[in-house]
Amino acid sequence: MRGSRVFISESDLNFRRRLKDILIHSGYLIIGESSSGKHTLQMVFQLDPNLIIIEHRLSGSEDVDVAEIIGEQMVAPVVLTVDALHQDVDELVRKTGVYGVLNRTLLEVNILPVLETAMAGFERVTNLQKQVVELRKRLQERRLVEQAKGLLMETRGFTEEQAYRFMRHLSMDSCLPIVKVARSIVAAAQR
Repeated sequence: MRGSRVFISESDLNFRRRLKDILIHSGYLIIGESSSGKHTLQMVFQLDPNLIIIEHRLSGSEDVDVAEIIGEQMVAPVVLTVDALHQDVDELVRKTGVYGVLNRTLLEVNILPVLETAMAGFERVTNLQKQVVELRKRLQERRLVEQAKGLLMETRGFTEEQAYRFMRHLSMDSCLPIVKVARSIVAAAQR
């Protein structure tokens, strides 16, 4: 996407320059670059890029999987650059955080679709993660309301519908969400 902030981590200076030229020409913003794994991690967490392009088997990262660390933190999508003869592309795209693999031949027509696909895939994943968090929250709230209804049924002899209407009435009278009313009922029962 035009204007996207890109961090490049490549040990081959000539390759990095060619890649930067192509990206700048295509409207991307290069916000940083590195040639080692440790420096890449430090810079990525400081600069908050929209896309990270990392050389597969980056020097200085022998004991650390830079792409996996970035992927676990969900900083940005990672695109790995590989040599033309690299055989394990299927394995690479299954790694945490890797959203694309870019052949080092650097044909502009091949680069942009890989980068755009990586960013779109990352956006879909982050949106799904947000939805999962929201659904978990709603499920917890529903469980809390059900627990409060159960307590009211047990302590006051209400039916399930009566317990719910009682909580709803308390909610409206006190101008509180029903989940806060339920939390209060559960907290009072635990004292």
